[in-house]
Parts: sequence; C-alpha cells; structure tokens
Amino acid sequence: MNDNADHSSAMASRLSAGRLFFRITAAFTLAFAGIVLWLVVDQHALLESMDTLQSKTLPSSIEQQRLARNLEVLRLEGERVLEARTPESQRQSMFIVMLMASHPSLLSNEQARNLAIETELFLARAAQNKHIDDSERVEWSRLSQRLSLAADDISVNGVNLAQADIRNMGEIVQQGRHKLHGAMLLVLVFLVFLLLLIRQLILRPLQQIDQALADLKKPSRSVDLPAYALRELAGVRQAIVQLHGMMQEHEQARDDLEKLASTDALTGLNNRRHFMLLAAAELARGQRYGRPISVGLADLDHFKQINDLYGHEAGDMALRAFADLVRDTLRHSDSAARYGGEEFAFIFPETTPHEAIVLAERLRSRLDALVIPIMAGQYVRLTVSFGIADASTQTLEAALRLADDALYQAKRNGRNAVILAATATQAMLPLHDKRDSSS
Repeated sequence: MNDNADHSSAMASRLSAGRLFFRITAAFTLAFAGIVLWLVVDQHALLESMDTLQSKTLPSSIEQQRLARNLEVLRLEGERVLEARTPESQRQSMFIVMLMASHPSLLSNEQARNLAIETELFLARAAQNKHIDDSERVEWSRLSQRLSLAADDISVNGVNLAQADIRNMGEIVQQGRHKLHGAMLLVLVFLVFLLLLIRQLILRPLQQIDQALADLKKPSRSVDLPAYALRELAGVRQAIVQLHGMMQEHEQARDDLEKLASTDALTGLNNRRHFMLLAAAELARGQRYGRPISVGLADLDHFKQINDLYGHEAGDMALRAFADLVRDTLRHSDSAARYGGEEFAFIFPETTPHEAIVLAERLRSRLDALVIPIMAGQYVRLTVSFGIADASTQTLEAALRLADDALYQAKRNGRNAVILAATATQAMLPLHDKRDSSS
C-alpha cells in the first residue's frame, strides 16, 4: 500500500505533456513577440527617418545646392563683367549679378549674403572703370576664390545633411536585419529544441514501450523501462510493469503446473507419463533418420531393507541421492525418469546399446562407491541393477519389455550389474566386487 502511495505521489509530481508543451510554447511566443515588437519599434524609427528626410533634409539639401549654384553663377557672371568686351554685355552680366545678389536663397544665408553684397559692390566699382588694373584683378581673384570655396562648402554641407539621415536609416535597417536574423534563429532553435524534446520525451519512450509490449510475449524476459518525465508515459510504464508482473506470475504458475505434471515430486526426475512422451518422440526421430537409440531400466537393489530398517524418510533420502547422481552422471541429451517405486527408466539418443552400457556402468560404479548419509551419524550404501535394450528397430513398449527382461536377468545374476537385452549376458566391462545380496 505504501508503494502505491509513493507511486501516486511520484505520478502527481511529474509534469503532464500538455502543460509542458504549453509552457514551452508560451516561452517561445513571449520571446518571439518581444523580437517582433523590437522590429516594430525599428520600423517606426525608420519611417520617422524617412519622413524627416523627405520633409526636411531633402528640401534643405536642395536649398543648399541651389544656394551653392547661385554663388557659382554669381562668380561666373562676375568674370563676364570683368571680361566683357562691350558695354552692353557688361551691363547684361552686371544685371545678372545684381539679380543673383538679391536672390532670396543668398539673402537667407548670412555668409552668402555678405559675400554677395561684397561681390556686387566690387563689380559695380569695376564696371564704372574703363580699364581693370592689376590690383583689382588680384582682389577679384581672392573674391572669386572665396565665392568658389563658399559654394563648395555649402554644397558639401547640403550633401552631408542627406548623408547623415541616410546613414541613420541604414543603421536602423541593419539593426532590423540583425533582429530579423535573431528571430529566424530563435524559430530555428525552438524547432530544433522542440524536435529533440519530442524525440527524447515522446518518440524514444514510445519505441521503448513498443519493445516492452513486444517482450510481453516472452514473460521470461525482463521489462526494463526507465522512469519517464511525462505523467502520461509514466502511467503507461507502470501499467506495463504491472502487466508484466502478472504475466510472470501466470507463467510461473503454468511452469509449476507443467513441472508438477511432468516431474516426480520426490526426485525431481521426469515422471513415468512424461518420460513415455519424451522417449516416444526421441524414438520416432531416431528411427526416421536411421540413428541409433537405446533404452534402459534400473532398479535399486534391496531397497525395501532401507525402508524396513531406517524408515521411509531414509528411503526417500536414498532415492533423492540416486536422482542427484543420475543428473550428475548422464549427458544433457539423455533423459531419466522415476518409473515407479525404486525403479528408473532411461532413454539414450544417438547411442548404440554398447555405448549405453558404458553410461549405465559408469552410473552403477559411482553408486557402488557412494556413501549416503540418512540420519545423524548413520549412512547407507546402495547398488543398482541395469537392463539395456536396443530401441532403434522396435517400438518403445517392446524395447522397454526387453530392458525389463534384462533387468531381471541382472537381478537373478546377483544384482549390481548391467545386462544387454540382446544377448542377455552381463556387459564385458572392468569387473567389480559383487556385494552380498543383503547389502
């Protein structure tokens, strides 16, 4: 009950998938909205800069360019006044000088206005003279240079006004580009993070759950599912673990039932019914492919005396000791069963009768040398008689009858012996000392 409470507490502490993805989406939305708002501010600043450029900077720049052009016209017309060959052309140039000197664009600029007045007065004096002397030419040269420099400065200033606004707009556009790239990078990072999160928290657990569900068909295989962060997947994991546990319990119960149905409860060897099924299958396989196969029957000599002298519990201990010796001596391919009481049956696949005699003799000699403890300070010794028969060309029942006949022949010959049914003679193996029939 405490485990269930702990599990419920752990489940409650886990985050649900809907809440997790809502939080992630909310965080991304806030971050993206912040960048978009940042871009909107830049766009507003860009629009303001464009409006300033169109409404103020460009007209001012154009005005500066017009002023510079008027100064240049004033300078050029001054040159014509001084270089005029006829009074008429001089008057025309002087008229243009006076017109330019009174132009509103020049009058609005103090430097240009003063320079224009000075130029007009100089040219008016020069026009009254018939000849221009060298000092006047020198003075005009300085004045012309000042007009040219002023025109250049005003022109450059007008260009600089526009360039400053254009540069500011370029910086805003560049910042907007960086922010747009940041927004795109944020979207990319979010998508990659979301895909990795889906893979880590959903796809991989689903693959593990799918594999675990496939493994449920094999209850003997353990279900190893890690703890999941999402509440829904944690619930599925818990259900799979519980289902696997129930299937294991059912499988164990089925194995126990099969074991009870196929094994002898006392010795752990096959029981007679299961042995007959195994032997029949081995016999059919061996005869189908023409392979040698042998059967054997064994009986513990004078076993009744152990029960009479020491009780049935001691007899059971002796039977279990013999069963342990059988399991330790025979090959994995061989099968043994408690046939009834103190009688045992054997099947030897891929084994000729003479090879089966060697196996049976090995088991007989090991039992002959075994001292079996039955109670505190008390021991018994057992011997066994064997009958071996060839089963490769006859039915199982017929082979077992021959083995049983050979077993009783061994009993009649003095026990503690291995007899082959085909010849009904004791196997010609290294001789052993026959024990007294009462031992």
